[in-house]
Parts: sequence; structure tokens; C-alpha cells
Amino acid sequence: MLNKLKTLTLLEAVELIQQIEEIFGVQTELPMSLNTTSVDTSNAQVETIQTEFNVILESVPGEEEKKKRLNIFRLIRELTSMGLKEAKDFTSNLPQTLKESISHEQALEIKTQFEEMGAKINII
Repeated sequence: MLNKLKTLTLLEAVELIQQIEEIFGVQTELPMSLNTTSVDTSNAQVETIQTEFNVILESVPGEEEKKKRLNIFRLIRELTSMGLKEAKDFTSNLPQTLKESISHEQALEIKTQFEEMGAKINII
């Protein structure tokens, strides 16, 4: 019997849990504070909470705002290993991914810094 349980698909496992709940009158859901994923039984898909985010540089101020652009280039250099010329070239073909797989807090901090300088940032 245990070997059969080991070979169940996700859909079969969900159906088994539903049958156990109905037959024995038990509830198998975890309290929300413990539940980090949820199962959509209609499509048998698992939804997870996003923990890693990418920061996309969408636009920077135009050539007429040289001081803002220079500060953006400096910030790009600070966040990456690019040189000044590379940072300038990076902004000439937007949108571009600036940072990948970082926490939401870090992404928001970066977004705030860039937006204060007039750049547009998207977090995905």
C-alpha cells in the first residue's frame, strides 16, 4: 500500500485527500500562517509565493538632464561591475535587466534610488 502512495501523481493525491476529508469528516488544510503554497484542485496547479525579483531599467532622463544621467550611470556602476562607458551603453538600449533574483526589499530600494534620479524601474 505504501508503494502505491509513493507513485501517486499530484492530481491523484489531491483527489485522495478530498475523499479522505469527505469520508472521515476531517480537514487537512494548514492554518494560513503555516501554509506557504496552495493547491488549486480544479487544475491541480501549485501556486508559490514569489521570493526573488528582477529589476528592469525601463527609461532614463534624456541628454538634456546630464547631471541626472551621470548619477544614474554611477548608480549602475555601484550595483554592477560595469565601467562608466559600459553603464552609458547599457542605458542606450532599454529596457534592460539591471539586477536578477534579489529580494523584494532590495528591489524596492533600488527602484526608489533610480526613481529619485528620474529613471523608470519595473520590478518583476
